Amino acid sequence: MEKLLPLIQHHWLNGFAIGWFLLCFRGYMYYSARRARHTVCLVSILHLYRTEWMLRMMTREVRIADTTAIANLERTVAFFASTTILVLAGLITVMNSAEKAINLVQNLPFVSVATRQEWELKLLLLVVLFIYAFFKFTWSLRQYGFVSVMVGAAPVPAEQPSEKQVRAHAERIATMASLAANNFNLGLRTYYFSIAVLGWFMNAWVFVLLTAVIVFVLYRREFTSSTLRTLTMSSGGEQ
Repeated sequence: MEKLLPLIQHHWLNGFAIGWFLLCFRGYMYYSARRARHTVCLVSILHLYRTEWMLRMMTREVRIADTTAIANLERTVAFFASTTILVLAGLITVMNSAEKAINLVQNLPFVSVATRQEWELKLLLLVVLFIYAFFKFTWSLRQYGFVSVMVGAAPVPAEQPSEKQVRAHAERIATMASLAANNFNLGLRTYYFSIAVLGWFMNAWVFVLLTAVIVFVLYRREFTSSTLRTLTMSSGGEQ
């Protein structure tokens, strides 16, 4: 019983830490998506800029600059998607040599002693997170491809589309571009939250603290940052 009680308490703490992490991870995703619908934030303000961009694109006969900008966005997403594959390969390698990794970090300050099973669980959580990020990045990449197709299909000024048609095409393309950007953003958020998981390799309380810090950083950047204030300086930021 004397040996069993500390084990139960230890696993209870890990269970609490995982529950707190999942609550913050999913909770912030849900909260930010709902608040973006009626509050000025990076997501909502950038959608306005994308709409303005597409409205101007509709007035141009030659759209090389627009397709180049979209290609640059695609390259950024592709970079993160390929990087995620490398990270996953590294994590799988570490899982195959867990004993060496445990011996390497167990003497560091504030690091709690973990069994091989606990270590593999922590690595598994990171693997799941980066798989999720990979799917988000690749879906974002496909959506940017759809944006390129929609730009190519948009009527040119020589066809004399009506104002209603121009507005409809611009809004559809801007919406698809925002969907692509939002999925990219979800992948980036997952990278941020994976940093919190690294704290779990030290101890569960560091994991809990870092998770809260990541939520604070994300909230501040998306809803109260100087970047947001700069974006709203334009007349395009008025709602």
